[in-house]
Amino acid sequence: MDFFQNQEALTTVEWTLRAVTAFLFLVIVAKVMGQRTISQLRLLDFVMALVIGNIIAHPLSDPRLGLKGSIVTTSVLVILYLGGILMTLKWPGFRKWMNHQPITLIRDGVILYKGLKKARISIDVLLEELREEKIEDVTKVALAIWEADGKLSVFLDPKYQPLTPSSSTETGVFSLPKIIIKERKINFKELARIHKDEQWLISQLKHYQTDVKNVLLATYDGKGNLKFFLYK
Repeated sequence: MDFFQNQEALTTVEWTLRAVTAFLFLVIVAKVMGQRTISQLRLLDFVMALVIGNIIAHPLSDPRLGLKGSIVTTSVLVILYLGGILMTLKWPGFRKWMNHQPITLIRDGVILYKGLKKARISIDVLLEELREEKIEDVTKVALAIWEADGKLSVFLDPKYQPLTPSSSTETGVFSLPKIIIKERKINFKELARIHKDEQWLISQLKHYQTDVKNVLLATYDGKGNLKFFLYK
């Protein structure tokens, strides 16, 4: 286990053992941190990736640095990271502070410059994102949102959406469903936007023999449909 310790020089075998150990350790770290880190690089994930990469890289290039210290430090950081993830799940205020809110870039075929400025992206980047979604005309877009993980969510105007067996020949106005309950908490601002109140919501839930404390997510779309998902 001498390759773990700081040395004046390492043999080829010791360098190989150090690289293999670091690789296997990083695989375990990635497994513990979960798929969220791989698929969605958010603020906390980005910080962790930078720090862990820097910590592990030095012992792999400098024989005077031991590998043990890097592994211990990384393990502590992973524990802190998992604690941070738990806090984002438990406390909405902390989650809101850590994760950027979605930013509207296009609404009803109109590019919102304030949204571009807030997201810190250029027109060229926006058009590139649209081309990747096979959209050549901005006016076809009913809504485009810049998500917290740096991805663009695009919703076409109904009259430009491809027909499917379940499609109707009539096209309506696109409306993104409003989130009126999230994690047992009522969004009173969204309720006001759809001209409903808390009593209406409670009565709707009672119709399905449930109440707010059992609801994980509830949405209301432009056609007047209330959909909700219960804790399982």
